[in-house]
Amino acid sequence: MKNDSYSKARGGWSRIIEVVCEGCGSRLCFYQKDGPGPLKRMYVDRMIHFKPGGDELLCVECERVLGMKIVYKKENRPAYRLFQDSVKKRLSSQAAAKRA
Repeated sequence: MKNDSYSKARGGWSRIIEVVCEGCGSRLCFYQKDGPGPLKRMYVDRMIHFKPGGDELLCVECERVLGMKIVYKKENRPAYRLFQDSVKKRLSSQAAAKRA
């Protein structure tokens, strides 16, 4: 897990979540979510087991467009802005197993 100025700015705590396609339920990637709140954008440097490519975030199974690539201006970081209700997130079972 990355512990840098970005995570400290969001309260200093992080968790690993599993991000899945809302349409077909296939896993897109694991993601380090810093701080509370909804998942509106996914920063490229926080995506785990994912190879970014192109200007669209596509589901590998159903080829549904889930978001668009942007540069988040406040932090000058590449990210994918997610479309509303395009993905589901759940606490990673791997992360939960480490806590137990």
